[in-house]
Amino acid sequence: MVKYSAFLASLLVAGRALAVPIPEEKRAVTTDLLSTFQLMEQYSAAAYCPNNNNSPGNKVTCSVGNCPQVQAAKTTTVTEFQNSLKTDVTGFVAVDNTNSLVVVSFRGSTSIQNWIANFDIGAVNTDLCNGCTAHSGFWNSWLEARDGVLAAVKSAAQANPKYKIVATGHSLGGAIASLATAQLRNSGYSVALYTFGAPRVASPKLSDYITAQPGGNYRITHWNDPVPRLPPISFNFVHISPEYYINKASLQTVAVPDIKTYSGNVNYNGNTAWILTDIGAHLWYFNSIAGCSVTNIGSRDGVAGKVEVVSKF
Repeated sequence: MVKYSAFLASLLVAGRALAVPIPEEKRAVTTDLLSTFQLMEQYSAAAYCPNNNNSPGNKVTCSVGNCPQVQAAKTTTVTEFQNSLKTDVTGFVAVDNTNSLVVVSFRGSTSIQNWIANFDIGAVNTDLCNGCTAHSGFWNSWLEARDGVLAAVKSAAQANPKYKIVATGHSLGGAIASLATAQLRNSGYSVALYTFGAPRVASPKLSDYITAQPGGNYRITHWNDPVPRLPPISFNFVHISPEYYINKASLQTVAVPDIKTYSGNVNYNGNTAWILTDIGAHLWYFNSIAGCSVTNIGSRDGVAGKVEVVSKF
């Protein structure tokens, strides 16, 4: 296991620096796409709430009020998962009958096992494509969830054949969602991927493979968030393309013109153009995306929506 804690510490320096002028790709970001980003961000936020991954038969809620669209939707979870032995991979699979979606959502880092996985940054072979390697900790996290997630998606897709399948997650959750998406696509599903503040996940070959798969990739970054800069490129991990960069400081409303798009598994635009970074930018994507991980409390009672757990693994 290779550690890069010194590099991480250097990136967590609070502060704001002016990014250098950079060329923007001419890719349309519409009002509808922004609305989709906001909904997916709220599904990522919901994965942080403990009551959404450990109590089958109840509604899914965000106790800190940061997923109102999810709570308002008529949604049923197909499975919830947590406390895996090695990596504590955590999240849920849900059917959203309001938006006609099957949603796979993974939580970001909150436990010691999660951080051990983050720092396990050796390259490991995957079965996603020939010669394709991934970050060992992220791949092992996905392997612990894989059987249950694949079974839940199969069940949900068969019951709702016209629903769109999406995968989402913040930080570590985004990394796992990326690998899950590739596996689901290999299994014959069309899956749209939405990540928020995800680290680099894959070798160039695997990154290009996932980028080329059908379904749509939306790698969303924010301002001077340090996590998308990790692990360093010197470890031969790169991003999935394209990047949708939120060019707006935290605690501010994001509009369509604030989102810039950049292509390439390595680009020095958008989030990477910053010199100084701020962990606060990692914790704010349209709202406090990891809010439930801070409070770690909450009840599912007294909220809008119809979200029920029907099984758990």
